[in-house]
Order: sequence, then structure tokens, then C-alpha cells
Amino acid sequence: MAIKVADIMSTDPLYVEEKAFVTKARQVVRDNHLRGLPVLDSDGRIKGIVTNQDMLRITSTRSNVTVAGFVVPVPLVTEDMDAMQAARLMLREKITLLPVVQEGSAALRGVISLVDVFRSLDPEGLPQRPIDEIMSRQVATAAPDDPITKIWDRMLEEDFTGLPVLEGGRPVGMITRFDILKRGWARLGKEDQAKSRDTARLKVEKLMSTPLFSISPDTTIKEAVEIMMRRDVGRISVVEGEKLVGIVDRYDLIKAVLGEA
Repeated sequence: MAIKVADIMSTDPLYVEEKAFVTKARQVVRDNHLRGLPVLDSDGRIKGIVTNQDMLRITSTRSNVTVAGFVVPVPLVTEDMDAMQAARLMLREKITLLPVVQEGSAALRGVISLVDVFRSLDPEGLPQRPIDEIMSRQVATAAPDDPITKIWDRMLEEDFTGLPVLEGGRPVGMITRFDILKRGWARLGKEDQAKSRDTARLKVEKLMSTPLFSISPDTTIKEAVEIMMRRDVGRISVVEGEKLVGIVDRYDLIKAVLGEA
């Protein structure tokens, strides 16, 4: 039986009005570790979303700028839509979140994300193809002694949500946006000179997640999904011996399940 959007969507989501200042939207995204935020007009109708990448780039010097200039128009989905159809829309639009509305209305009912779709997958029906057929082979990495400021800026500039950490060519951990956000270092000193000095000394090894969960290139897509569900991680390194040879994330796996990878 097909899973509907209503079965897995998040109800009563956080949102922001388009006339609000971007600094408010930034705070909501940052404090709640959101991937995106629905934007409503003054009549409560959905206008689109703001992305966490755009909001996390904002500094307090933009305090008089409103959300309206950052709204990304996105397709709207309804509660009775097939969840995998919603996933196809997200992949097509290269976004991770869609607003859910009432049929024939622009009133916000909830949101559905790629994470919601991923967590709803039934491993029994998943492909048995090896992960090396879909993994990313050109992997951006960090080093344990890299400054957090350098990695944070790179994450936002290149839209990375996580980077494997290598020491002497060997994977030793993973640094993610969430690792940085949850420890309160997302401001990264750009608004506070004292914190700027502290942050300049903070290294990746202090915030990275360990141990590093990894799989081999011949791990199947089904097995990779099961491991990531069990570990509750958004990406996993692919290792041959002690060498990093690739990385795969939820986005890659959903594409594979949909036959698009």
C-alpha cells in the first residue's frame, strides 16, 4: 500500500511571515536545526520557503532586510499525494522540504522532508545493487586540525551538510552542520569579536562525530539504508581497507530507490 504524504508529514510546523526580518528567520532555523522554513503572507497563504543555507549565511548587519527577498517558490503538495511523488518533486527542485496544503487552498497543513521519506522506506523492497554504483567518488573532506570557521564557510558556500574527517588519509570522523549548530558555534564570531577569537582557535576534532560509521563498496543499497536508519545518520562513508573511496547520503539513496540513480 502506497504511503501518503499525510502518513509521514510533520504537522504544526514552524513558519515565518514574509514581512518578518531575516534575522528572525535565521534564529528559528538555527535554534531548531531546520532544513527550511515555510513562508506565509499576511493572509496565512503559503508563498514558498527559505532554505537553511540562505538563512545561515545572514549576519546581524542585515537586520533591516525582510524574508520576502529570500523566498524560494516551491511546488505545493497535498496530504493525499503519494509520498514518493513528493520525493520526486524535491529531487527535481533540488530542495529537501515541501509545504503541505489543503486541496484547493494555500493554507499550510504541514511539511514533508526527504528525511521523512527516507525514514518511511521499507528495506524489504529496496534494491540489492552495490553502493559503489551510486556513491559520490569525489569527496570533499576536512582535517582534524582545520579551523571550524573554515569548514563552516565552506559548508555554506558549497552547500555541504557534512564532511568526512581524514587524518593521514584515514577516515576518523564526520563533521556536520548539525554538529556545529547544536554546540552553539553557528554564529562563528561574525557578530562578536570575543567569540571570533575563541572560534578562530576551535578545531574540527573538538566538534566532529566519532566513531565514523562506514560501509564497503559492495554493501547493497538495501543494507546501506538499514544501517543509516539504525544509526540515524544522514550520510555514510564508503571505505576500502582504510581508504576513503566514496560517500553516500539520504539523497543518493532515495534517488536509487526511485530509479533515478
